[in-house]
Amino acid sequence: MEPRGRPGPLERARSVVVPFPGLDTDERAAVARVIPSGRSLLLAFAALAAGLAALLLARETSLFAVERVDVRGAPPGVTRQVEKALADVRGESLLSVDAVRLRTVLESLPTVRAASLDRAFPHRLVVDVVPEQAVAVVRQGASAWLVSDRGRVMVAVARRVRPGLPRVWVPRTVPLEAGSIATGELRTAVTAVAPLQALRFPGHVAAVASTGRELTMRLRGGLLVQLGEPGDVRLKLAVAARILPLLEPGTAYLDVSVPERPVAGTTLDSKVEGETTSSSDT
Repeated sequence: MEPRGRPGPLERARSVVVPFPGLDTDERAAVARVIPSGRSLLLAFAALAAGLAALLLARETSLFAVERVDVRGAPPGVTRQVEKALADVRGESLLSVDAVRLRTVLESLPTVRAASLDRAFPHRLVVDVVPEQAVAVVRQGASAWLVSDRGRVMVAVARRVRPGLPRVWVPRTVPLEAGSIATGELRTAVTAVAPLQALRFPGHVAAVASTGRELTMRLRGGLLVQLGEPGDVRLKLAVAARILPLLEPGTAYLDVSVPERPVAGTTLDSKVEGETTSSSDT
């Protein structure tokens, strides 16, 4: 047994100090400078708490309440529809406006193709709208509908509205509803007339008919432009646009179904006449 005045092995082990390897005094001082002090951490958390409190206050009070909705890029009629759809936003804090949800609401409008929203502090909500572009009037009995370049049914209109747009006749069995996308032969016919404005087509297209695998346009003067199968429509229209000013008076049809070999004539076969008589606008 060891003398009582000296510590035993267990007690000596408990009192051993293990130095931190690899760090001298200067290095430990450098580490201490990098680690923030308790006072710094306290101030940082206080600033964060104050910021969160200010954000919550701004969201729940009228500090940034929406007082005005500015709609840009849309014609007056579409602007009114957008403003009506966003009527409930007035008075809501800009910080709590759900831009994603509102964009979905606006793009569900039959006349709106795309929309984006931007907060203009302190009190304005700015809405940029890309409206649908009407390219045809779809006639179904006594009813008429505007249809956009991507086949979206926009709105019911009076029969003789927008006389500059081609008419597309469809049977009553074709479902037409504002906001729906046209399918089948109606979609084919609308796709055919969509490029006309961009091409500056020299003739006024009064009607377009899609019957199975054949597309035919009737111009206001009665001339028929036969496009054939609904492929390469833009190319066929471009060829027709170059040839139309060169045609002799009395020409009854222009066939560009094979755009490399366009054909014009003064008589119509009964098949073409039968297809296009139902396309007259009454």
